[in-house]
Amino acid sequence: MITPTPTPTPTPPTQPDPLPLTKQHGTSAVSPGTPVRREPPARTPRGTPAPRGTPAPRGTPAPRRQLNLATRHQLTAAGVPDGTITSRTRPGGPWQRLLPRVYLLQTGPPDQRQRALAAVLYAAEPAADPLSGDTAALTGAAALALLGIREAPYGPTTPADVLIRAPRRLTGTPQVRPLATSRWPRTITVGGIPSTRPVRAAADFAARAVDAEADADRIRSTLAHVVQAGWCHPQDLHAELRAARLLTRPAIRAAAGELLAGVRSIAEAQARDVLTATDLPTPLWNARLYTPDGTFLATPDAYWPDEGVALEIDSAEYHYTRDAWHATLRRRLRLESHGILVVSATPSILRDTPTEVLAALRTLLTLTTPRPTPPTAQARGHQQLPLPF
Repeated sequence: MITPTPTPTPTPPTQPDPLPLTKQHGTSAVSPGTPVRREPPARTPRGTPAPRGTPAPRGTPAPRRQLNLATRHQLTAAGVPDGTITSRTRPGGPWQRLLPRVYLLQTGPPDQRQRALAAVLYAAEPAADPLSGDTAALTGAAALALLGIREAPYGPTTPADVLIRAPRRLTGTPQVRPLATSRWPRTITVGGIPSTRPVRAAADFAARAVDAEADADRIRSTLAHVVQAGWCHPQDLHAELRAARLLTRPAIRAAAGELLAGVRSIAEAQARDVLTATDLPTPLWNARLYTPDGTFLATPDAYWPDEGVALEIDSAEYHYTRDAWHATLRRRLRLESHGILVVSATPSILRDTPTEVLAALRTLLTLTTPRPTPPTAQARGHQQLPLPF
């Protein structure tokens, strides 16, 4: 039973607060806003449809707790008659039916968070607390999008993946794709929405790829950004992919191997493919370089410690502003001031004319052997992770 609470006065539709991108571990919550002034609702003659924008009747679940969303079970348990629900969700009414038995208690369109939470409310068991994460949890691309992973293919026309406990069955809709699982994960709350941890969401995203081979670059890019953003360790992601029996798929196996090798972007993965096909020495990927006195120097994309040669892949996406370009130049000057020779290339150059990049690397790697001034930087704390296949 949901405790009746007063409801806010009619206000223009507002969107919920933006999602705070804060890493979470275990079960935690992010408060979705600040309290608002509440007043008793206006009375409406019985049987008369409420005008557009009228607040929910007394006894409706607190809209702030569920982003202005409620299920039919919650509404009827709070004392809202079925006729009232029907009249308020008619065209032009103050409520909207987003999914079967799930209603948006506002007139404005739903945002990304509301669409995601509506999917969880639809999939959760009616008598359970849908925000507990015990019977339904967002996963896959929808959960990654909430964490700010831009590569996750989730939008208004994309179904949200929601885990439910096997052997329970639930009919899917164009907006919701229920996934029954016997491996129920630990859940977290992101922006008020029960979700799986990023490592499980990434694995479920890879598993749901329509064609793993055709979507190889999308899988590589998304998994790399999950690791690069710090949401999970590559070893943990590899273990999750293995537990889900996904390493038998060549595209997923290759992406997991790249992450264990230190690759953190699709451009670096493509560069690694180019270098692997040659007889050049194997570099360290994203090694942290320090000066002899312990001062951090830089983290080049690829680094050959014995030769003191670095490869920097500079994409226009992250270097189009003047400040970003200056920062790139300063980083290169710091490397060169410590005896490190740098080869710079863009992802398009590596893709279209890789022979030019390879020729420059081969020349520098050959010239560094008799150098009178060897590099003074040291790669510390870097470890090529083993492949536990």
